[in-house]
Amino acid sequence: MVLDLGLEKISTERDLLAPGHRLCAGCAEPMAIRQILHAIGEPVVVGSSTGCVEVTTTPYPFSSWRVPWIHSAFENVSSTICGAEAMYRSLVRQGKMEDKGIKFVCFAGDGATYDIGLQWISGAMERGHKFLYVCLNNEAYMNTGIQRSSATPFGAWTTTSQDGKARFGKREHRKDVTAIMADHNIPYVAQASPHAWRDLMAKTKKAIACDGPAFINVLVPCQRGWRYPGEKTVELCRLAVDTCVWPLYEVIDGEYSLTYNPNPKRPVKDWLDSQGRFKHLMTPENAPIIDQMQTWVDLQWQRLLERCKVA
Repeated sequence: MVLDLGLEKISTERDLLAPGHRLCAGCAEPMAIRQILHAIGEPVVVGSSTGCVEVTTTPYPFSSWRVPWIHSAFENVSSTICGAEAMYRSLVRQGKMEDKGIKFVCFAGDGATYDIGLQWISGAMERGHKFLYVCLNNEAYMNTGIQRSSATPFGAWTTTSQDGKARFGKREHRKDVTAIMADHNIPYVAQASPHAWRDLMAKTKKAIACDGPAFINVLVPCQRGWRYPGEKTVELCRLAVDTCVWPLYEVIDGEYSLTYNPNPKRPVKDWLDSQGRFKHLMTPENAPIIDQMQTWVDLQWQRLLERCKVA
């Protein structure tokens, strides 16, 4: 597959997500969306679950979307976009509509993906619809008040996993939804980050070209919920990858492949120290918690290397 990712081409194309939306300064979500839509191109139909992107890009009567766009509830954007995909293919088969090569993609947050909508996504993957599901993963329910989700990392402060004498933030490790999607035996699954834009766009092109469902889990730092200066967003993306907190890899027809191997691999403490949601861990009494987090990240990284057959 030829991947045309030239900066000159991208710089002259129209953004399919227009400027002037109400997403926070420093939010990584519009960065990821623009990169993904540049990689897909037109014609494309987009679905969004309820969440940060939906409420900030479409306050009535305005819209930042320059493509057909559908809003669904928190849980069912996968079913909605698959309904549109099924209708399109039915109309083409019946000769009632010309096949224009329309692509179908949906964007949803980690709360809608990891928690509320997981069974709906699983059903869509099992049925084999031809669409791309993108999880914009900011690791909490940011739209409704920074509550913990099952994507929230171990030790993180949220408004429902607070730190204090009785606890040190979230006490559970996050769910591995990327691996869960890979276990559906779909054609394409990947993890990505918007700081590595060539990697994200290349993965998007592979995903959208599949004859079946695809899933990309994109880390999108939230300056409001993670407690860091908005100008540090790209730096945090890179730090997450270089500490192996957020590895970059893809799964094509069940075969795992690493797309970036950090050298040197930075300590997890560097990642924790960059955000206010972990500041309560930077005390002598919580040093064992940081050690526990490093051990868990190292174990997950080693398991990934084994899956990718990296020595």
